Amino acid sequence: MKKMMLAAALLCSFAGFSQIRMPAPSPTQKISQEFGLGRIDLTYSRPNIKGRPLLKDGSELAPLGQLWRTGANAATRLYFSDNVMMGGKLLDTGSYVLYTIPGKETWEIIINKGLNNWGTDGYKESEDVVRFKVKAKKIEPARETLTMQFANVQPESCELHISWGSTVVEIPMSTNIKDRIRASVEKALSADPVNPGNYQAAANFYYEWTKEYDKALVNAKKATDANPKAFWLFLLTAKIQKELGDKVAAKASAEKCVALATEAKNADYVRFGKDLITKL
Repeated sequence: MKKMMLAAALLCSFAGFSQIRMPAPSPTQKISQEFGLGRIDLTYSRPNIKGRPLLKDGSELAPLGQLWRTGANAATRLYFSDNVMMGGKLLDTGSYVLYTIPGKETWEIIINKGLNNWGTDGYKESEDVVRFKVKAKKIEPARETLTMQFANVQPESCELHISWGSTVVEIPMSTNIKDRIRASVEKALSADPVNPGNYQAAANFYYEWTKEYDKALVNAKKATDANPKAFWLFLLTAKIQKELGDKVAAKASAEKCVALATEAKNADYVRFGKDLITKL
């Protein structure tokens, strides 16, 4: 009986101890990047070199010529909320695994469907969605921790950079959204009545995306008519008029922007308007 009581007491005593927490040797990072009309989510684990051979034949870390999970622990994952183009192929929305085969001059990039794989275990070439190669470049200073980041993010293109040690690879991605935006703009402008806010969106689209400055100006003027105190719209109008070569009208619109922004106590647009005037 005494032995049972002692065992129970010890069990309660051990149960009362809190578990020791330690940092993960290769911590997980999750990053999200808005891109096109959607977003890209990236999840990967970030090992450190710790003096070990990296990117060499037979090395423990990312050996040359061998399939790599592109990180530590589980294979790196990518999620696309909208279609993207990689390696000349259109990828549907959804989740994928990112594998790579590092090389001295180029890396092979592999987008795969093996979401249940642990690292490279369970990898099947038949589940590859696309394979393509990118050049490996040298960087300084060297990176101790495996680092991935989205860079050169444009409306229809971006790059995923993978850098570790003295090497970086840049994986290009693209998307086609211009046609979809045009269809949306044209549909919005054909409504009866037109939402006044859509005139600004249309003016921006024709000005920035398609360089159809005549259409941009028509919609910018409709936007200022609907909101005559909107100093930002007069700046947009001035930019369009400048592109059309109408410096007189551009100056007048910029001066209107400055006056309205001064009244609204918006120093940024006062400066923007004045800067545009000096460039006419």
